[in-house]
Amino acid sequence: MRSLIGAVMRKEVREIRRDPVTIWVAVALPLIMLYLFGSALSLDVKDASLAVYDQDDSAESRALIDAFPNSGYFRRAHEIRADTEIGPLLDRGQARLVLVIPSDFSQKLAAGKTAMVQTLVDGSFSATAMVIAGYAAAIIHAYNLERVHHAAAPVTVETRVWFNAPLKSVNYIVPGLFGVILMAFPPLLTALAVVREKEAGSVQQIFVSPIQPYQFIAGKMVPYAVIAFVEMLLILVAGLWGFGIPFRGSLLLFLAATTIYVVCTVGLGLLISTVTRSQLVAMLLALIVTLMPSFLFSGFLFPIFTMPEMMQMYTYLFPARYFIEIVRGILMKDVGLEVVWPQFALLLVYTAIVFAVATLQFRKKVA
Repeated sequence: MRSLIGAVMRKEVREIRRDPVTIWVAVALPLIMLYLFGSALSLDVKDASLAVYDQDDSAESRALIDAFPNSGYFRRAHEIRADTEIGPLLDRGQARLVLVIPSDFSQKLAAGKTAMVQTLVDGSFSATAMVIAGYAAAIIHAYNLERVHHAAAPVTVETRVWFNAPLKSVNYIVPGLFGVILMAFPPLLTALAVVREKEAGSVQQIFVSPIQPYQFIAGKMVPYAVIAFVEMLLILVAGLWGFGIPFRGSLLLFLAATTIYVVCTVGLGLLISTVTRSQLVAMLLALIVTLMPSFLFSGFLFPIFTMPEMMQMYTYLFPARYFIEIVRGILMKDVGLEVVWPQFALLLVYTAIVFAVATLQFRKKVA
């Protein structure tokens, strides 16, 4: 039994070595994808353009205005002299935040009354708009604390952020990319490799040979799983050194999860190859079944708990969800198996089902 699996593995390794382009694609493209997405995808706000409409022009109003650029999140870009200038600045995207200070601002502060200021936020990108509005509220709150003695304040809030104290989105996105990238290339490589044999007719020799379907699937799976595992190690090193993401948990637990996940992704490619007959169809199906759902329904970019309940149930169909939850837990929170065992178990069951279905589909072809 082992000799037959080994024979398929040796044959597949020879096929891979004859096609060095495949190896380069498997190594280079994940790194390129990690760099591009890790650099381009960011939910952080820095140097957001600020427009100021200071109708009071007092020492108090100028102190409040200076607090915005001093925070590092805003860049003072425009001075507004009339109400009619506000709309065009927001329309053209020249201001992300407009701060309006009324003419009686300092007078009300001197009288001990509540002084109102207005902030107008460009809500075209809702996620960024919420971040900007939150920063503005925090800056104004800090300005209030400076003016009011702390002992006189009835309630003060001290906020501490766990796991991602600087609130850098790269610490959240790059670990998610590990799951997305592994769902992109391994299934594509395996799907094309088997379908290529179908188009060449060499798979007919497998059909008439004594090899069992599970032996053929296992023999095909191992070489590509090794390539996918090396891909994972490369993008892990690139993520740690290139983007400076933290790694607080167990490396052994991370590698165990990676091993299960790469077998799952390679198995999905083999499953696709058993139901397709051309490389073009296999490639399109691999993109639709694996890559696209891993972007949308894995929690990579959009938190799953914010989705409708039906969509939250739908996300359980995609293994990237389990792997990304495990990776973020290990890297950012230093959690152990006692926390992520449900994701481990579901990923393991998912992988076993994929292998079984791929074997059954191939058995039908043999029959």
